[in-house]
Amino acid sequence: MSSSVNRNFPASRLRRNRVDSFSRRLVREHQLSADNLIFPVFVLEGQGQREAVPSMPGVERLSIDLLVEQAAELVDLGIPAVALFPVVPAEHKNLSGSGAWDSEGLAQRAVRALKKAQPELGVITDIALDPFTTHGQDGIIDNDGYVLNDVTVEALVNQALSHAGAGADIVAPSDMMDGRVAAIRDALESAGYVNTRILAYSAKYASSYYGPFRDAVGSAGNLGKGNKSTYQMDPANSDEALQEVAMDIAEGADMVMIKPGMPYLDIVYRVKHELQVPTFVYQVSGEYAMHMAAAENGWLDGDAVMMESLMAMRRAGADAILTYFAVRAARLMKSRST
Repeated sequence: MSSSVNRNFPASRLRRNRVDSFSRRLVREHQLSADNLIFPVFVLEGQGQREAVPSMPGVERLSIDLLVEQAAELVDLGIPAVALFPVVPAEHKNLSGSGAWDSEGLAQRAVRALKKAQPELGVITDIALDPFTTHGQDGIIDNDGYVLNDVTVEALVNQALSHAGAGADIVAPSDMMDGRVAAIRDALESAGYVNTRILAYSAKYASSYYGPFRDAVGSAGNLGKGNKSTYQMDPANSDEALQEVAMDIAEGADMVMIKPGMPYLDIVYRVKHELQVPTFVYQVSGEYAMHMAAAENGWLDGDAVMMESLMAMRRAGADAILTYFAVRAARLMKSRST
């Protein structure tokens, strides 16, 4: 029996439900609220430090004290969580990225400060070595510059345990090494961190939309003309994303990430509807920068396209969205509700 309804004009006038605001709201298929937003934040060393990111208008790197102040507004706006990205000084970088699991590292100190000040705010930490390596790759390289899988996984386990020990609620391996989710899950269980969740960047593509982010964390100069195509996914592939997600869930991931966002809404849709797992999407720095540039030039209505883009991700199946628009969007939704 077909699930479609065969109704012809004029018995069916689809515009009827569009006439009034109340009926548009009643039949709206998808909702967007602050509950669906995660705010990515960049944290700096020092006190009272605030640095603008030129390629991401409105985005700032903040020292821990200022980040803690901002966290109070995030809680007030109802944003459930932040995703923390450290801006590591050059003198703390090396070939192995060993600063990633320093218990007194920038990320670890930021986690402790956030959880002390706002315990109800979820803290997600990035598990990858690129902020800590002199070469800007997400893992440990051999003499030819190839990222080694298994030795990198060992380093990522150390990083994840360090973050869990600092109080991170969710560790988010964004490196795309094979087998890292299973290794991290086993280590967390063995160490007693049974409720530390894993958000796996399962379908992270070798995208050209990441440039402003690399500027923000200071890895662009280290990476130079290098690329990450030997471990991040080929933008041409879709079925492979389903394999990656299924493997990560089987290995112990609690939720999965698709990155970037709008250029990969087909992947979001397939993951959510075929695998039916908690599905997150990252509206990445390049997407944000394009929206902001167009809005600042008067070519687009900034608030309108911001909300439309976020709704598109919800419509595709995203349960949560990492977006640099999180605060702006939450403020807008709050103002509209009062």
